[in-house]
Amino acid sequence: MPVQDFLVAPKSAPVTVALEPAQNAFHSLLLLLKGQHASGLGDWVTQTANALSPAERQRHELIIIGLHYAVLPDQSWPSFPAYLEYLASCNPDTLRDKMLATYARVPPLAEGKHQPLDPEPASVDWPAVLENVDTYLDFLRARFQDFDEEREAEAYAYIVDPPAMQELIVAHLRTLWEEYLAPEWQRVEPMLQDAVKAFQQVDYSGMSKLEAIGSITDQDLEAEQWNPLLEQAEQIVLVPSAHVGPYLGKLWAGDALWIFFGARLPSGVQYHAPDLSRTELVVRLNALADENRLRILKLVADVGELPSPEIMARLDLSQSAASRHLTQLSASGYLKERRCDGAKCYTLNPERVRDTLQALSVFLLKS
Repeated sequence: MPVQDFLVAPKSAPVTVALEPAQNAFHSLLLLLKGQHASGLGDWVTQTANALSPAERQRHELIIIGLHYAVLPDQSWPSFPAYLEYLASCNPDTLRDKMLATYARVPPLAEGKHQPLDPEPASVDWPAVLENVDTYLDFLRARFQDFDEEREAEAYAYIVDPPAMQELIVAHLRTLWEEYLAPEWQRVEPMLQDAVKAFQQVDYSGMSKLEAIGSITDQDLEAEQWNPLLEQAEQIVLVPSAHVGPYLGKLWAGDALWIFFGARLPSGVQYHAPDLSRTELVVRLNALADENRLRILKLVADVGELPSPEIMARLDLSQSAASRHLTQLSASGYLKERRCDGAKCYTLNPERVRDTLQALSVFLLKS
């Protein structure tokens, strides 16, 4: 008779939740580029972005964007200072080659649209690409739809001089860490550790990747947008952040994907962490602490589903202002968003309103 299997491999969770200090710090530094343009980010982001001098901001953009894949942590590190020591001690060519290897995985634009990264780097004649700044920019134009050519031309000068690139990266990141981020990390690390411990109590092995990520982040994720990305990643790590607010962030390195979400407690888990409860409540209330966002919510509540152009017209909002407010309200869960007739349409999510009132009541009145 056929022999039945008598050993069954345990079903592993599709994602993990971890602190990831190096990626966490790097993502917070990345958010500084959004600090003056996006509403709802953590106070540290907006305050630090405003404190940077014009020269510091320009240098920061050069390093974080123009030299992104040279400086992005591609493995776990026990701390951001430990990662800085690695950057300072490794061979400068290693940093440059890591960046070029990632660029070799970026396929040419197809019909003006970005494509997923190729599993293996393509064969690239790098001496020809790096022959001069024009050949380098031509390489980027073939693969990226929108980029700052002036910034990338400045980056090219460091790509062809790896020791100077290493010195620039290490000096800048060390300054930002010591002057801005180290005291903030000391403040928020215990809270983030609590979030990790709380989420590690939840079993996600019976969920798909998309379901697990939606549950952890408390976000409604579009399968069409996320599944191709998730299928490509061999490792998916969810990282609680003190600075990303209601939004989701993501970083790619190799075949690993790190997704950053606002630090919170998982639903249904009994875990005493008042700092986390307060932080999540502040993020939710921040979305309501603006007259225009309240006007948008009231309009949609009274009228029902409305496309973004009609919201702009009825409330006399500019496109940029409406986009900023609608993005924050959707990310915070107060509005549900869907595509309709070529535009984004919005409806009120009354459950989120009730949840926020309940969370506020529990936080203030619980004996």
